[in-house]
Formats: sequence, structure tokens, C-alpha cells
Amino acid sequence: MSKRNTQSAKTAARERLRAEREREAKRAKVKRQLVVACTVVAVLAAAGGIGYAVVQANKPGHWEAVKDEKVVAPANTTGTDGTTVVIGKSSAEKTLKIYEDPRCPICGQFEEAVGATVKKDVDDGKFKLQYIGGTFLDNHDNGEGSKNAMSAMGAALNVSPEAFLDYKAALYSAKWHPDENDDKFKSDDYLLKVADTVPALKKNTSFQKDVKSGKYDAWAVAMSKTFDDNKDGVDGTPSLVMDGKKVTVAGTENPPMTVDEFNTAMDAALKG
Repeated sequence: MSKRNTQSAKTAARERLRAEREREAKRAKVKRQLVVACTVVAVLAAAGGIGYAVVQANKPGHWEAVKDEKVVAPANTTGTDGTTVVIGKSSAEKTLKIYEDPRCPICGQFEEAVGATVKKDVDDGKFKLQYIGGTFLDNHDNGEGSKNAMSAMGAALNVSPEAFLDYKAALYSAKWHPDENDDKFKSDDYLLKVADTVPALKKNTSFQKDVKSGKYDAWAVAMSKTFDDNKDGVDGTPSLVMDGKKVTVAGTENPPMTVDEFNTAMDAALKG
């Protein structure tokens, strides 16, 4: 091989090596760019995910949100936002206020023992009944049952006062009232199952629609605020008040929990 050919071969080899190095450098540069781009996308995605999670976490829950909604008051109510619920004959001179929480186990005991007597007295015109519902038992376990049951009771009240009283009695019955720590009332299906035991509500499509749509959710919250802001000094349930005075077993602060205790306490209150 001539000296010229040898030099040409070396030059060609160096050129091939240079070209290969340039290609490797380009490939490495592209790889670095892809890594950076993917990292940026991942960071943005993570940031977006965190941002979404933060937004979701800061969104008000349903029951918080309905506080700002317009209240739809059930029929058979009066007063601000329909939170005055009075049932009974207009001829009755006095009104018995009853303060209850739907999840309250003692309210359940009271209703099972005395509820029928209260209803009979109302029907007989001895007194009118004013219902004030609280939902404070939801607070101890971030529950929803008291509010949801209150909303369903609003739907029953919209049907009739009688349907309301019968539904309230069913909710508090031994068969259907759950343990205080079991938030069964948060389920619309459960509330409707209980309602099927009330003739005026069974297969009542309008009532069922109102329960499922939460039509009276804002009313339930407004009613609960009425309980919280009461001027009768009531902070527990069940509580009975007539003429601004608590109706209790004589010599105690306890509500009457038997028919005899109730009759004795009411005789005194009606005479007062």
C-alpha cells in the first residue's frame, strides 16, 4: 500500500470516528432532554394531584354546603324558614315544646313509652305540640344520620302532620331506631324502609322523591340551628318545655319517662 493510500485510510477512519462521536453526543443530548421533560411532567402532574387533593379536602361537605342554600320549607310549618312546627287543635290554649334528636337513644325510650300518650293528648286538645329538632349527636362521630332523618321528617311533614308524627314514632321504635353509635339514618334507603311502615308514606312517590333528592336538607340544618339557639335553656334531649318552664319529674331535672310520670308532670304544667 502506498503512503498516500495509508494516509487516506487513516483520515477516513478518523472521520468515521468523529461522525460516530457526534451521533453519540446527539443521542445523549436527546436522552437528557427526554429525562428532563419527563421529570417536569411528573412534577407538574404531582403538583396538580396535590393541588386537586387540597381543593377537594377544602371543599365543604354536603351538610356544610347546604347551610348556604335556600331553605325549602315543608307544608304545615310557619316562622322563619318553616322552623316552627306546631301540631294540634287551634282551640288548645297551651303548647308543649318537645326537643329531640333523631339519633338520641333516650328520645327513643321516651317515644316508645310515652309517645302514644302525647299524641292522644294532642288529639284530645289538651295542648298543642311544638317540635324542635336537634342534630348534635352527629357531631361526636362526624355523622349524618340526625340531619338526614330530620330532612326525611320534613318530607313527611310536607305530606301531613299526622304522617310526621307517625313517621317520628316509627323512627324511634325499638324495631327501627339504631344504636347511638350506628349511623344508619344516613342511608336514604333505610329511612324509606322505615317509611314503608307508615300508611301515608308507603309507596308515596312524592315523599320518596323528596327524601332521595334531599329537598328538605337545608330545612333540617335550619331546624337544627333553631335547636342550638333556643331560649329555653335546653341543651339535651329529650326535653319538654311549657310556658317557658321545663316539664320534669317533680324534684328532679329529669324528663318524665313513663306514662304516669308524664301525666303527673303535665297536670302540674297545665295548671301552672
